[in-house]
Amino acid sequence: MSEPAPTSARNAVVSAALDLFVAQGFESTSVEQIAQAAGVSRSTFFRQFGGKDDVVFSDHDVLLAQLRDFLADARRDPQENPWAAAAAASVEVFRHFASDPELARRRYAVVRQVPALREREIVTVFQYERLFDDYLREALPGLDPIDAVAFAAAVTAVHNHVLRRLLRGAEVPEHVLTDAYDRLMHRFGVHPEGEQSRGDDVVVATFPRRMPIAEMARRLRDEL
Repeated sequence: MSEPAPTSARNAVVSAALDLFVAQGFESTSVEQIAQAAGVSRSTFFRQFGGKDDVVFSDHDVLLAQLRDFLADARRDPQENPWAAAAAASVEVFRHFASDPELARRRYAVVRQVPALREREIVTVFQYERLFDDYLREALPGLDPIDAVAFAAAVTAVHNHVLRRLLRGAEVPEHVLTDAYDRLMHRFGVHPEGEQSRGDDVVVATFPRRMPIAEMARRLRDEL
């Protein structure tokens, strides 16, 4: 099993590996060559990553763990809009890759060239989608599973679409993604701006027909 390493040390190995993958191909690059280029021993490499493909996807292991903590904190906040929290978690992923777009683009180029890596990427994307799906069901008891799956899939798809533009060389500010999520939440009828303000004695609430019943119940509970 791989062990966590300081971020700078991991990044050095990842950067060296990606340089080699781009220059001579994924299959033609050995672990020994990566270790030598990164200035670490072969055993250290395997302790940190486990294998060559793990180098390519190492960021996702860290990000998924961070997002679980992020959503756990949101789950404990009764005022948090769960739909907005799922979108905000996805923005954290985009922010991570946008912080070093050149490294992200090199990784993207390698994945596109190797069928096995593309297959693993599909599995990785599903892990994010499942994380958002599970969170929504926990945060909104009684939520129709179809609503949870649909929103989780939409958040993931929107994120991947915007991120892919960045990976293909475009300059993509973060607000492009957050604006897209605003539109998405309006389409699902779950945008935080649609929540009713609190009253002292009487609660009058109107909801879009498309809003999931579990979300209506959450907003009514917040008013009582």
